[in-house]
Amino acid sequence: MENYQISINLGKEIHHFEVGEYLHQNGESCKIKVFQQGKLVASFQPDPYHFLHLCQNPARLSEKLLHLLADEIEAHHPHEVSKDLNEDI
Repeated sequence: MENYQISINLGKEIHHFEVGEYLHQNGESCKIKVFQQGKLVASFQPDPYHFLHLCQNPARLSEKLLHLLADEIEAHHPHEVSKDLNEDI
């Protein structure tokens, strides 16, 4: 998969990131790596429900910025409703 750009407004600052997805060891999910100016600033891993969880934060990004970043990445890849959840509706 190709890397893509995400920009996040936080306060009066605009943060620009490049997001890449890399196949994880289990072969079923991807590990998300986030770069800013070519340097790794954070990485995430999806859980079985496709919600992202922080793996690394070498740039020590603020918790608020990490949450906004995860929300934007999740929105970039909408996932299917689980068949089990669909049966309950």
